[in-house]
Amino acid sequence: MKKSIILFLFFIGILLTSCGNQQLEKNIKMYSNTWDEIINQGKLELINDTNFDENITLISSPENVVGIADFKAYYTNFVKGFSNIEFTIVDVFGQGDKIVKHWKFKGTHSGDFFGIPATEKLVDVEGTTLVKMKNGKIAEEQDFMDNMVFMQQLGLLSNPNNTNTIKNLYADFATGNVPGIGAVMDENIEWNEAENFPYADGNPYIGFDAIVAGVFGRVGAEWEYWNLTDLDYNESTNNKILVTGRYQAKYKKNGAIINLQMAHLWTLRNGKIIAFQQFADTKGIADAIK
Repeated sequence: MKKSIILFLFFIGILLTSCGNQQLEKNIKMYSNTWDEIINQGKLELINDTNFDENITLISSPENVVGIADFKAYYTNFVKGFSNIEFTIVDVFGQGDKIVKHWKFKGTHSGDFFGIPATEKLVDVEGTTLVKMKNGKIAEEQDFMDNMVFMQQLGLLSNPNNTNTIKNLYADFATGNVPGIGAVMDENIEWNEAENFPYADGNPYIGFDAIVAGVFGRVGAEWEYWNLTDLDYNESTNNKILVTGRYQAKYKKNGAIINLQMAHLWTLRNGKIIAFQQFADTKGIADAIK
């Protein structure tokens, strides 16, 4: 009799586990499909009481987002604020009524996003969401991601490493470390010399190879030395660094020496330089090389 009871309880346990696994699989499938359609296809109408608990809660700061209407309004910012969206669920698993989702989000900030006007910046972030289900509906979510990286990619915060990147760049200029210089430049960097500067004839130079051929190579060939001195680094928002200083150089052709003021405006994204604009005393250099 005792053995029969044990066997009965054993089979009941197996049955309950099987049912639980089936419900979990059903929850994961429903959850994944729902968010794929909401974000990738813009189907905000799917944020309804069919898919979400009426008290759906997004755990957030400074306060939670509660209820279908507010939850829908919150995610409208993502769907309407970005274009060319690619939302990918990298992995999803769960236990009982809980789901863990690892996701990636890419898009262009082309519309209003929580009151932030379009910046046309590309964002590429990833994170994890903890989810609670209730009666087959999404009842609670909590997102975890690097918000600082997200804001930096929008151009609203500067990368704290930007200044060091530019300081190291000038150190590489001083030693002639061409590979080091190229390593911090985006493959599509746009480089502009000051208007009427001797090497502005190729503006804009696109890509490092074009810069080496059109600017660095010509400077090396035409000047006995070209030094950058009295450098001062000024960081701004939007991942921009303005460097002021002086050019000290000697022109090979006539031996003329220059000591001219200059300013360099650098724009960075994700630790790479994407744009350069030179400001310089173009009359001073024109007088030296005539």
